[in-house]
Amino acid sequence: MNIPVVFEDDWLLVVDKPAGLLSVPTPKNESRTLTSILNQDAQEKKSEVHLYPCHRLDRQTSGLVIYAKSKAIEQKMADVFRDRKVSKKYIAFVHGKLAHAQGVISSAIEGKSALTKYKVIQEKSNYSVVQIVPVTGRTNQIRIHFKSIQHPLVGEDKFIFRKDFTLRFKRICLHAQELEFTHPVTQKQLSLRLELPADLKKFLESHE
Repeated sequence: MNIPVVFEDDWLLVVDKPAGLLSVPTPKNESRTLTSILNQDAQEKKSEVHLYPCHRLDRQTSGLVIYAKSKAIEQKMADVFRDRKVSKKYIAFVHGKLAHAQGVISSAIEGKSALTKYKVIQEKSNYSVVQIVPVTGRTNQIRIHFKSIQHPLVGEDKFIFRKDFTLRFKRICLHAQELEFTHPVTQKQLSLRLELPADLKKFLESHE
């Protein structure tokens, strides 16, 4: 599988993860993951670099994922994420029309504080295109938060019953579109942005 590279230097690799692929193995020990594919590709190119994921995306989520090329850089990036110095922006399609053009969702997840900011980009007949900034990084935070305000993601099948909604899609409509952070070695500001993937573009064009 050809994984598009968005940015690469001696210390970091940033790729565009396709939907349907795990970032890292689960307890089921699935062998085919984004991480295993990238490391296998590095081996085939006779590279001595081993890639370490600095964060992860859900299987169904597409978009930007950062890899470190050493354990030392992985630790530096862990510090950057821990200090919330990585700005992440997602694009999502959510059911219905939100009452406010922008807002903040702050309900706790599993007893831990969680904060998600959002802004409506476009309204369609029965769904909305929303830009999302997760301030915290709880597991499934975006999916849980939008379900909590009665606007679950289109394609959601884990936190709602699909039969309750007429609009369907083969996966959750969620794309990690933008990343901005200070490079842990060069100290340069990196701003990376993707276009919508083909499947979400097609959905947008065919559902007014």
